[in-house]
Amino acid sequence: MAAFNRVARNVLQKSPNDVVLLSAVRSPINRSFKGGYKDAHPEDILMPVMKAAVQRAQIEPKDVNDAMIGNVLAELGFAKTGRMALNHAGFPNSTTFHTVNRQCSSSLQAITHISHAIMVGQIDVGLAGGVESMSRNYGSRGVPTDVSPTLLGSTVKDARDCLMPMGITSENVAERYNVDRKSQDEYAVQSHARASLAQKEGRFDWELVPVTVQRIDETTGQPTGFEVTKDDGIRHGLTFEKVSTLKPVFGENGKSTAGNSSQISDGASSTILARRSWAEERGLTPLGRFVGTQVSGCAPDEMGIGPIYAIPALLKYTGIELKDIDTIELNEAFASQTLACMRVLGLDEEKVNPNGGAIALGHPTGATGARQTATLFGELRRQDKELGIVSMCASTGHGVASLFVRES
Repeated sequence: MAAFNRVARNVLQKSPNDVVLLSAVRSPINRSFKGGYKDAHPEDILMPVMKAAVQRAQIEPKDVNDAMIGNVLAELGFAKTGRMALNHAGFPNSTTFHTVNRQCSSSLQAITHISHAIMVGQIDVGLAGGVESMSRNYGSRGVPTDVSPTLLGSTVKDARDCLMPMGITSENVAERYNVDRKSQDEYAVQSHARASLAQKEGRFDWELVPVTVQRIDETTGQPTGFEVTKDDGIRHGLTFEKVSTLKPVFGENGKSTAGNSSQISDGASSTILARRSWAEERGLTPLGRFVGTQVSGCAPDEMGIGPIYAIPALLKYTGIELKDIDTIELNEAFASQTLACMRVLGLDEEKVNPNGGAIALGHPTGATGARQTATLFGELRRQDKELGIVSMCASTGHGVASLFVRES
């Protein structure tokens, strides 16, 4: 690995107060309204994943001081049902619970908040993750209807644009950053091809937690146990010819289609984070460590370019150079914004989403950041590499990026 500057060497130097990851797991991601979780509540998907995170970390539920789950759409911000799920999963009342919503980056923000709590000495061990049942909540809560008349009549364009449909922001990015339809469709095919190969080779197996939920039997109309074991959004053998026939969703001359955009999905994710000294006292071997997160703002009407600002801010903050990053998990909200970010930042396409991204795997919004983190560590392990970034755009105009270092 290339020589690092002084700040970077500090990043790579281990400390007893480091925030280390003891586990990073996720449920299989399934298509909303059609997949294995179509009749499930978000807590049904999350509970097995929280249990598995503790088990794979080789700790007990009582060891977890605080839990934070990212969620975007569920009722009351998942606050009450999330606490219910935590208790039902076997965590004691001493393990406290709260939620966070930073749209598509919610579970990465949960990882960041729990890490910060460990850094300042508030806790020693935390669970951070996310969940989304878009099957249950997307239609009813995806678009705000009770908005202040003051804001609806705002003369400030950026304020009004916070309500802009995400597909329109994708079209804005495609237009302003010269990302043509052909490039978007080609990228979508690549995402599915990479995810297909990864699934067939079992690359996701180490991060996946099988989830059994109640599903309505179409023949009897009765609920029955149904085990979900794999991601179901991957289109094996998808061709450019097939994708290029799909009609634009946002206007006749648009470029964003159901084929080159992230899938509406259900899923959950969880990580266990701890102070290094706490883990070492118990003989636990970390997967790696959390280094830091940076959040940057951008115009709401082109929210997809957020990583263009967040990733350089993260590199400056950590002292790491882009050439030293081994793998980047860049959420594929739309092919338009993914390609725009890659081109502006000069990212090596081979290092970005080597196992496919949300276009193929799906995008359960509240769960995606921690899902990416699990996938990142799996790929760093597979390649025997060290440094990785998780980044994404977020609705209303944000870019978020976090740096992780693999250790085992």
